[in-house]
Amino acid sequence: MKEKRNITIIDKKQIPSEEPARQYYFMDIAKKYVAELAEQKGAPLTFCVTTFGCQMNARDSEKLVGILEQIGYVEAPDEKADFVIYNTCTVRENANNKVYGRLGYLQGFKKKNPYMMIGLCGCMMQEPTVVEKIQNSYRFVDLIFGTHNIYKFAELIVTALESDSMTIDIWKDTDKIVEDLPVERKYSFKSGVNIMFGCNNFCSYCIVPYVRGRERSREPKEIVREIEHLVQDGVVEVMLLGQNVNSYGRNLEHPMTFAQLLQEIEKIEGLERIRFMTSHPKDLSDELIEVMKNSKKICNHLHLPLQSGSSRILKIMNRHYDKEHYLELVDKIRAAVPDIALTTDIIVGFPGETEEDFEETMDVVRRVRYDSAFTFIYSKRTGTPAATMDDQIPEEVIKERFDRLLHEVQTISAEKAGKLTGQTLPVLVEEVNGQDASLVTGKLTNNSTVHFPGTADMIGTIQNVVLEECKGFYYIGRLA
Repeated sequence: MKEKRNITIIDKKQIPSEEPARQYYFMDIAKKYVAELAEQKGAPLTFCVTTFGCQMNARDSEKLVGILEQIGYVEAPDEKADFVIYNTCTVRENANNKVYGRLGYLQGFKKKNPYMMIGLCGCMMQEPTVVEKIQNSYRFVDLIFGTHNIYKFAELIVTALESDSMTIDIWKDTDKIVEDLPVERKYSFKSGVNIMFGCNNFCSYCIVPYVRGRERSREPKEIVREIEHLVQDGVVEVMLLGQNVNSYGRNLEHPMTFAQLLQEIEKIEGLERIRFMTSHPKDLSDELIEVMKNSKKICNHLHLPLQSGSSRILKIMNRHYDKEHYLELVDKIRAAVPDIALTTDIIVGFPGETEEDFEETMDVVRRVRYDSAFTFIYSKRTGTPAATMDDQIPEEVIKERFDRLLHEVQTISAEKAGKLTGQTLPVLVEEVNGQDASLVTGKLTNNSTVHFPGTADMIGTIQNVVLEECKGFYYIGRLA
C-alpha cells in the first residue's frame, strides 16, 4: 500500500455532470490540494511529462501540461520532479521495455521524496497485460489511465491524491470528445490540432486500432474555432492530426470530407501554413488533390506511407491498395502539385516477404524518388495478426535488405536535395541554431531545413531567404 498524502480531504458537493465544467470543478479542488502540499514542502510542487511516440501523443502531453500548470505545478527539467508522467507508446514492443526500465529508475527517487507521484498514460496502458504487470511489479505507481479519458486528468489527480492505493481508470473505447480544456503549447508559433481520434483500418502489423479505438471526428466548427484562437495567440502554422486524416468526417451527424474541412480552415485569416498527417493512400481522394493544387496555405509536403511495394504483401498487411494504385496516386499528386515533397514509411521483413517482394518495394522507391523515407525493420507486435503468422523472416536477411533500402533512399534523397538552390523562398523561423548562435533555423513549406544569419526575435516569423548552398539534407541561406 502507498502512504496516504497528508491533505485535508475536501467534501465534494454538487459535482457538475456536464463536461468540461466537471473537470474545471476538479481543477479547483486539485489546486487547493497542490497548494497545501507545497506549503508542507516549503516549495512549489514540480512536474515532468515525458512523451514517447507520435505527434498525437505530443499533442496529448500538451494537454497534460496545461492542466498541471492550471492546478499549480511548476515544470521541472528532469524526472526528479514531484509528479512524473510517462505518456507511453506501444507501436513497438521494445517501447514497453523502455518504460519499465524508466520506472525502475524512478523508484529510487520516490523513496526519497514523500511528495512524489508517478503517472502512466497513453497507448501502452490500453493493454490489459501491461496494467496487470504494473499492478504486480510496480506498486509504487500512483495513477494509470489510457488514451480515451485523458480529458479526465484533473479528476484522476484528485482521486490519486486522496487515495492510499493505485488509481486505475482505463476505458476500452469511447465516443466522447471533450473540448475547451487547458493546453500548454510547446511552440508559440505552431501547433498540432487533433481533427479526429482512433483508427478503423486494422493493418495486420499495427496495434493502434486496439489501443486508440474506433474513428471519431471532431465537429468542424470546433476545429475551426480552436485554430482561430490559436492564430489570435500567435500561431501561423497548424499540423492537422489523425491516424488517417483522409477518412475525417464520415461519422459526423452531418458528414464532411477532409478536403472540405481544409477549405474551411484555409479561410482563417492570419493562418499562413497548413500541414496534415497521416494520409492513408486508400482514402486519398481526387477532391483532396484538387484542394491541395488550388490552396495558398497547404504546405508542399505530403507524407504518404507505402509500407511495401509488393501488392501481395500489401494485401496480407490489409492495406486496401496495391502497387499500381499507389503509383497512380503519386502520378496524380505530382501532376497537380509538381514541386511537392513526398515522404513515406516502409517496413522491411514483413512475414512472408520474399526477395521478389522486396525488389517490388525497391522499384517503387526508384520510381517515386521520395525526398526522404522512414524505414523500419518489421517488429513483431503481440496482439496483432502479423505476430502469429508463419514465415517470420530471418534477422540476417532483414538486415541485409534494410541496408540496401536505406542506401537507395539516401542516394535518391541526396540527388534531389539541392534542387531549390538559388531560389528565394519563405522560411518559417523556428529556433536559434543550436551550434551557431549567429544563425537561425527554419522550415520551407516542403519541410526542408534552412539555416541562415538571424536573431531570436525572428522566431515565429516567415522570412524570404535566398538558398545559397545545399549541404545534403539542409540549406544554408541569407535574407533576401
